[in-house]
Amino acid sequence: MMEASAGTRLALLGESFRRLTGRDLGPDIWSAEAAILAHDTSTPPRFIYGNARTLALFRMTPAQFLGLPSHLSAEPAHREERARMFAKLEADDVVFGYAGVRIAADGTRFRISDAVIWNLVDEAGVRHGQAAWFERVEML
Repeated sequence: MMEASAGTRLALLGESFRRLTGRDLGPDIWSAEAAILAHDTSTPPRFIYGNARTLALFRMTPAQFLGLPSHLSAEPAHREERARMFAKLEADDVVFGYAGVRIAADGTRFRISDAVIWNLVDEAGVRHGQAAWFERVEML
């Protein structure tokens, strides 16, 4: 289900991460210990991919996660901070060290830190969305 939703952008997750960070997401992003997620370029952006770790943190099924407007992953009080990060991403294509509070489907809150946020940009420079990678999570 996740692979079908992400389509060709799934390969772009790894390719653009490697190109922008010099690091590799690994051979199996679905089972990675880090949370890996992506949204598209629609208005508002909607989630197109979340690996198993992401779904566990957000306490959602693939059907609940896919298509969810990504801004809803942050509470209203934390959306300005998220918007500032995306403004920086607009200029730099990658942001290192991002931290913020997110909310799961059941209301559980968690803080992510040391996240890498990057643009899903293909070889031609076309943006297909944004993605995030993070390992550090503190349940609140």
